[in-house]
Amino acid sequence: MSNLVIDLISGGLLLGGGVIGVLGGLGLLRFPDFYSRLHAAGMTDTLCALMIITGLILQTGLSLLTLKLALILLFLLFTSPTASHALAKAALSDGVEPLEQSPKNPDADSADQGASSSNT
Repeated sequence: MSNLVIDLISGGLLLGGGVIGVLGGLGLLRFPDFYSRLHAAGMTDTLCALMIITGLILQTGLSLLTLKLALILLFLLFTSPTASHALAKAALSDGVEPLEQSPKNPDADSADQGASSSNT
C-alpha cells in the first residue's frame, strides 16, 4: 500500500514538473519583453527542477542515488535564481529597458472610446 502511495505522489510530481516546464516554455514565447521572459524562465527552471527531482528522489528510495539527486537539487536551487539575477542585472546595465506598460489591445481601445463617447 505504501509503495502505491509513493508511486502516485512521485508520478504526480513528475507530471506536474513536466506540465510546469511546458507552461514555462509557452511563457517564454508569449511574454513581451526580456525581463518578463527571464522571470518565466527562472521560475519555471526552479519549480520544474524541484518537482521533477523530488519525484525522482521518491522513486529511488534511500540510496546513494538519493544523495546525488539531493545534491543536484541543492545546486540548482542556488544557481538558477542567481543566474537569473545576474542576467537581469547585466541586461539593465547594458541598457535594456523594461517594458513600462503592457502592449495595447486594439479591442480594448475601441471599447474605451465607445464608452467615453457615450458619456459626453
